[in-house]
Amino acid sequence: MPSENEQLTTSVPAPETDDATPTTKDMSRREAVQLMSVFPIAAALGLSRVDHEKAWRFVDEARSLAGEGVAFAPKFFTPTEFRTVGILADIITPRDERSGSATDAGVPEFMDFIMTDRPNNQKWMRPGLAWIDAQSTTRFGKAFADASASQREQILNDIAWPARAPATMTAGVNFFNGFRDLTSSGFWSSKMGAKDLRYIGNTFNPNWNGCPPEALAKLGVTYAKFDPKKLRLTP
Repeated sequence: MPSENEQLTTSVPAPETDDATPTTKDMSRREAVQLMSVFPIAAALGLSRVDHEKAWRFVDEARSLAGEGVAFAPKFFTPTEFRTVGILADIITPRDERSGSATDAGVPEFMDFIMTDRPNNQKWMRPGLAWIDAQSTTRFGKAFADASASQREQILNDIAWPARAPATMTAGVNFFNGFRDLTSSGFWSSKMGAKDLRYIGNTFNPNWNGCPPEALAKLGVTYAKFDPKKLRLTP
C-alpha cells in the first residue's frame, strides 16, 4: 500500500512552472517584481483584468463590512484552511519597510473569491492544503498553521525549488507553485501592491532631461542628429 505522501502526490494537478523560478525566501520583493515582467503570472492562472477587478470589489466590500464588525466568512475555504492560506501568503509576501504583507493587502479574501468565481482552481488548492497539513502532521505532529516558523520553513524548503525537490514531494511542488503565483497575482493587483510598485500611470515627467550621454554614446546616436519628421535620433 502506498504511503500517505505517495497517495497525495497524485492528487494535486500541476500548474505550469519553471524549475529556475526561485522562492521568495531567496529574493527580495523588488526582485519579485522583475520576475513578474518575465513570467505573466495572471495570464498563466487564466485571470484577466476583469477577474482582478471583480475580486478586489469583493474584498473591498468584505473589508468595509469587517470595519462595521461583520467578520469575513470565507465562501470556499474552511476556517482552518483560511488560517493556513493567510500564513502561507505572508511567508511568500511578508511585510517589509515599504508596505504590508499579503494578508494586509487582502490576498486571502482575494483567493477565496477566485476559488468560487474560477472553480477550476479548486482542483489543486484544497488537495494542496491537505498535503501540506499532512506533511506537517507526519513530521511534527501538528498542522502546518500550528507548526513553528522553523518547522514550516523545513517543509517549504523541500518544495520551493522544483528542480531540487525529491519525487515524493511532487504534490507539494505543484501546490506551492500555484499558490505562490496566485499570491503574487493577488498582491501586485491590489491597491497596496500598486502603491508598493509606485505606479503613477501615463504621467508627464517635467524633470526628465533626456537620455544620459553615456547611453547615447553606447547607441551611437546624438541629439544633434534628431530627425524632427520621424521624431527619432539617427546615427
